[in-house]
Amino acid sequence: MKVYHRIVSSYETNCYFLIDEQSNQCAVIDPGDDADMLIAALKEGGWDVRYILLTHGHRDHTFAVPALKTAFPGARVYIHRLDANGTGFYSYPLSEMIPDLCAYDDGDTLALGGLTIEVIATPGHTEGGVTLRVGDSLFTGDTLFAGSMGRTDFPGGNTEKMYGSLRRLAALPGDYRVYPGHMDETTLESERSSNIYLKYAVQHLL
Repeated sequence: MKVYHRIVSSYETNCYFLIDEQSNQCAVIDPGDDADMLIAALKEGGWDVRYILLTHGHRDHTFAVPALKTAFPGARVYIHRLDANGTGFYSYPLSEMIPDLCAYDDGDTLALGGLTIEVIATPGHTEGGVTLRVGDSLFTGDTLFAGSMGRTDFPGGNTEKMYGSLRRLAALPGDYRVYPGHMDETTLESERSSNIYLKYAVQHLL
């Protein structure tokens, strides 16, 4: 398993290419903008793009999806159904743009070659926010950041649900490499010990 990272858009969103090295299959996670750059990088890599996966529906994570779908028509696009029609003023209603848009929900799994991608529902930043677990890695979108958490003051945000999602991530057994939607990569153990929002969520049942 390899993870390649690109920063896209003026919001400095983290877009990830998740690669199964044995099969050469690829999942693109949160392509928020700069479609031409992402398409060129994917074609240069020579990967078999199977999925375009969204952690939530804000346009800074989804804006390049239609262009990538055109470039890789065999790729299936997945988002939680609660975010499929857009959410708040960062709305980008993919259900109107991707005719064969797919929905995933908590506990669903997708096979990427020999890898298994598991969906963990983590609402709070949006109603349909998810974290994707693959091996010892978590793609947390705008739920968990290094030293912080996603905002809950946008339409569709909910602080109580966010703390519940943080508690759920904190309770996962063992350590994980955390690939967030913005800012730097971290680890779950580091966040358990130093992230004040995660610690508050664990200590206070709302």
